[in-house]
Amino acid sequence: MMHLYNTLTRQEEPFAPSHDNTVRMYACGPTVYARAHIGNFRTFVCLDVLRRTLRYVCGHQVRQAVNYTDVDDKTIAGAQQAGASLRDYTEPWIKAFREDMAQLGVETPEETPRATDDDNLRAMGEMIGALERNGHTYRRDGSIYFKISTLPQYGTLARLDREGMRDGATVDADEYSKDDPRDFVLWKASKPEEPTWDFGTGPGRPGWHIECSAMALRLLGTPPIDIHAGGIDLIFPHHENEIAQSEGATGQTFARVWVHVEHLFVEGGKMSKSLGNVYTLTEIAERGHRASALRYLLLSSHYRKQLNFTWTGMDQAEEAVRRIVDCRARLDTVSGDGTHPPVRDAIEQARKAFTAALERDLNTAAALAAVFDLVRDLNAAIDAGEMSASDADAAKQVIDACDQVLGVISLRQAEDAQPPVPAEEIERLIEERRLARQRRDFAASDRIRDELAERGVLLEDKPDGTRWKKK
Repeated sequence: MMHLYNTLTRQEEPFAPSHDNTVRMYACGPTVYARAHIGNFRTFVCLDVLRRTLRYVCGHQVRQAVNYTDVDDKTIAGAQQAGASLRDYTEPWIKAFREDMAQLGVETPEETPRATDDDNLRAMGEMIGALERNGHTYRRDGSIYFKISTLPQYGTLARLDREGMRDGATVDADEYSKDDPRDFVLWKASKPEEPTWDFGTGPGRPGWHIECSAMALRLLGTPPIDIHAGGIDLIFPHHENEIAQSEGATGQTFARVWVHVEHLFVEGGKMSKSLGNVYTLTEIAERGHRASALRYLLLSSHYRKQLNFTWTGMDQAEEAVRRIVDCRARLDTVSGDGTHPPVRDAIEQARKAFTAALERDLNTAAALAAVFDLVRDLNAAIDAGEMSASDADAAKQVIDACDQVLGVISLRQAEDAQPPVPAEEIERLIEERRLARQRRDFAASDRIRDELAERGVLLEDKPDGTRWKKK
């Protein structure tokens, strides 16, 4: 049975969906004002493995929502600076995020709402209306605030000291000090040059926190939802405020289990634009590394432990992925009859260890260790000629089942199936090379051939033309 660490209770608890065998899970998605970085993707890759574990190991159905925050202080400022509408400004960042998630092999959630969708804005207005009726709000200068003193349980998730809370002090910013709990804004009064809506709240736009509360309950249904997840930096104020809004409006527990993924550090330090170490997936690729290796690295440590990203670590991840993929390929070459009990025992031990590790609060580090123990034993058996085709088939079934959760082998195989250079570019360069040879510019012809070879594409000149293949 699955056990998950619940941030709300600060302990591991047995987990099962509350009804219908369907896990209703919400995860806070990106604020779409810039390309997501590898710190963001640690959270989404770990939660993807949680989703896969719930589906493929525990046998549950999953209904997951991951939102796009496309209206907040940052997106509005970015759109104004770009001279674009909010929708036109955020659309390319949403597209980039989806592309990066696909490159990392992250399964697509069932729901990917935008905060500015009319249905979601209407749900926010309705939730604010419920909070007003329940006595949790006040208005000031056209804005609506949540009064934290009206909710005795406020601060439970973040373990805040209620005695130190500043009653009546307000904050209008979407993000604010993690050490200074205040009444927070639910709906911001309309300002010149800012987008504005009115769903019974008066003209203005939502604060950041109300967006997720309203979208989670609109899309996932009656509270409590089963799992609410995100990065550890969201515990306060964002997740604390989500609880306040949702429970203040409904009178019901908002979420049963809270899952938070720890920080990713880079070369031992925090990511910072000033240090130039906030890496995107594109920058990882420019350094010669593939998304499958990054996915492996992001899973190499337990999600509740801080992980240190290094380029040496990426080199080691590339080698680790290669070892697993090579072993899986070797199994296709094994022939012979019969079975070998030591091989079958190693396969079964790995299967049990892998499952136990994931059911023990998603211990991906231990799960990967089980896979590598199996790879070692399988390679040794193949080298010694002590494996049959039947043994190999059994091993492939277990490795493939493990990868259905980890998503590393299938991602590497998909990468290998793609040319290292876009096919259109290869064909264009082949034509340029043909023209160069036609005018007897053999230096240019050789340069194109050599550059493609360096990028992993080999050209073969045939009587009927030039063909290319992967190196």
